[in-house]
Formats: sequence, structure tokens, C-alpha cells
Amino acid sequence: MKRIYLCLAHMSGNEMKYIQEAFDTNWVVPLGPNVNGFEKDLEEFVGQGKRVVALCSGTAAVHLGLIAAGVKAGDEVLVQSFTFCASTHPITYVGAKPVLIDSEPDTWNMDPTLLEMAIKDRMEKTGQKPTAIVPVYLYGMPAKLDEIMAIAQKYEIPVVEDAAEGLGSRYKGQVCGTFGDYGVLSFNGNKMITTSGGGALICPNEEMWRRVMFFATQAREAYPYYQHEEIGYNYRMSNICAGIGRGQMTVLEDHIAHHRRIAGMYREAFKDVECITFHDEMEGMMSNFWLNTIVLDENLHVKGEENAYAESVKGAVGGAAGVVHGGGSVHTDCEPNRNVEAMRMALDAVGIESRPLWKPMHKQPVYCAPLNDRGEIINERLSDGVIRQTSASSVAYINGVSEDLFHKGLCLPSGPCVTDEDVERIINAIKSSLLWY
Repeated sequence: MKRIYLCLAHMSGNEMKYIQEAFDTNWVVPLGPNVNGFEKDLEEFVGQGKRVVALCSGTAAVHLGLIAAGVKAGDEVLVQSFTFCASTHPITYVGAKPVLIDSEPDTWNMDPTLLEMAIKDRMEKTGQKPTAIVPVYLYGMPAKLDEIMAIAQKYEIPVVEDAAEGLGSRYKGQVCGTFGDYGVLSFNGNKMITTSGGGALICPNEEMWRRVMFFATQAREAYPYYQHEEIGYNYRMSNICAGIGRGQMTVLEDHIAHHRRIAGMYREAFKDVECITFHDEMEGMMSNFWLNTIVLDENLHVKGEENAYAESVKGAVGGAAGVVHGGGSVHTDCEPNRNVEAMRMALDAVGIESRPLWKPMHKQPVYCAPLNDRGEIINERLSDGVIRQTSASSVAYINGVSEDLFHKGLCLPSGPCVTDEDVERIINAIKSSLLWY
């Protein structure tokens, strides 16, 4: 039986031409014609007169975007809580503190009302404005950008858009990642296109493009020897990986169309299924539907719920690469509902990969470290439904939306290798797992 994965890369057939050219010309280094060509392809795609620096990962792009935006040690950075850790970890790389902003229920992205509340509250508490805003396009869904950008402009705070999951998504016709001061792209092996591993930073102009390029190549000064007056990073993309990217750019629009067609199949399949909601785009937004997601009502029951969380997971769930820390307990203080875990297990049993939604950063132990040896974290009610959580490692403004979604949501296979027949099998497996369907 074929196993169906969430989202794997699919080669176009054009990649080998660029890779072979790199070997033939001996450009097997983190610069070269493919890197330059890939950057030009991306600049043409995103438009708006932006410049692009190709990097070794999307995480590196977030890191350099923060540095370029002026974030320094001791600063505070407003960042979406409902995201992958690559949005937040680079804030700690520069010695700043994340201020985690909860989501609104429409797009699942940064809540503009909470964002402005947090800005005012941080100014009152610290006497300083946060240094940057990092909205995220969760699963490819555009955020409420009119409101977020208006707030950023009102308080004159730079915006670093995390569009790692949103390549090709658009807001009112404009490519996501081009609204803020900087935009982050990812070409990891599970993204819309891949360079095996890699990312890019969209820069506003030539001057800042050169500045980012300087930091991405170890911050070397113009001398006939190695002179370093600032800390730089070895973040440039390799010419081999960029060759893969150039081939992938030829099929980007096809991949976006494929993901959107799959979204249409899921949308139609679940529109009349009680207690299952497909997460859809809003008017004026065009999602790439990088990952299609559903929400299971807590009253929905799934076969095998009695076995959910019966034993601890032995390896990585959800296609995680590399080594995971073993020996974890069965439960944490914030986890998906039993019906969601039962559905994940049921799909896995028939060779279909799925995964829970991202666990909010304000519920991650690394971002809610106790303030003292008594294990204290301060939770204060600011208004109806809004909590300020203060810990040693972050401050969070919480309305409960992302936690609720984490309890109820599930990501479904969506990648270019997923066929229409696969989608039908996934839909049938989900329906057959429902106790009353």
C-alpha cells in the first residue's frame, strides 16, 4: 500500500541541467551563477521592485531579517505565537525577547487587536516600543495585512513577514512577503518548491540587499585579507541547491494550482460533514494552501479514541527530520483532543501521514520558563478574554484562539506528490473513522 505523505518535494525534470552545469564549471560553493539566477527568478516572481538574497534556510532569513530591521540584544519583538519555532528562535539568537501574540479566528494568524494592545502595554511597561513585528502566514493563509501594516506604520515599527509557508500566496493580488520591510521565504524539502534545504530574504532596496548579503557572507570588510568589524554568518545558499531552485521555479505556478485544486476537493468533501470544518481563505486573500487543515469539533467521536495517548510516541510525528529527544511522557499540559489524536492514529494505520496544528509558542516550555525557583509564571487578565503571560523567556498576549485550534486541528496531505486518487483515499479514510458516519 502506498504511503501518503503530508507535503514532499516533486522534481520538475529541469533541475539536473543546472546541477550538472554547476559541476561542469566547478561552481560547487555557496555562490555562483545558479545562486544569482535563482535570486533573479525570485525577484521577478515577487515583483514590487524588491531584491532577494538566497540563503541556507528560512530560519537564517528570519535571523538576518531581524538584524537588518535593527533588532539588538535586550529588545522585544512582537511575533505570532501560533507558528513553527523557526519564527521565534531567531529572536533569541540576537538576544531579544519574544512578545507572543495570539491569533484571530478567521485566518488563524496574528490578531491585529491584540497586536496594538501589546504595543501599548509594552510601551507602558518598559518605556520603549518593541523593535519589530513578525507576522506569519500559517499554512499559506495570508494574514489581515491591512490592519497589521496600519498598526506597524502608526507606531513606526519594522515588519519582517514570515512567508516561509506562504510562497505564492497573495493578499489583494500582491505576493505575500512584499508588504513589510523584509520578507522570509523557505525552500525546505516540504515547501511549495524546494532547494533541498534553503530560504531567502526579500529586501526593500539595493542598499539593504547589500547589507544583508554582507552579513550572510561572514561580514568581510574590503581588504586583501580577512578583516571583520561586525559579526557575520555563513548563511549563503550553495550553487548546487540554487540549481535545484532554478528548476523548481519552472513549476511553482503548477504546484500552487495543484495545492489549490486539492483544497477544493477537501472543501467539497467536508462541506456537509457535521463537526468537521475545512479552513478556507477569506475574500481578497489567495492562499497557496501549502497544508490543508481541518478542525474536528470536540463532540465528534472517532474510532479508537480509547487508545489515544495510551503510550508515548517513540519517534518523530509529522515528518520531522533529524533526531528527536527521546523519553518523553505520554501527556503534556497542552495537547490535541483525544478525537484528533485518534484520527491521526487511524490515518497513520492505513499509510496516511497527518499531524496536529502547530503548538502555540506560549505553551512551549522553552518560551514559558518559570520566573523563579518556585516555578512561577504570572498570568494577568487585561480585559475580557485577554491574558498577559509573563515568564522568564517571553511575554505573551493570549485570547485562547490558538490553543483552541491546537486542541482541534489536523493537517492533511497536500503536496505535489499527492494525487486526486490519494485525496479520495484520505477523505474516505477520515469518513470511515467517524463513529456515526
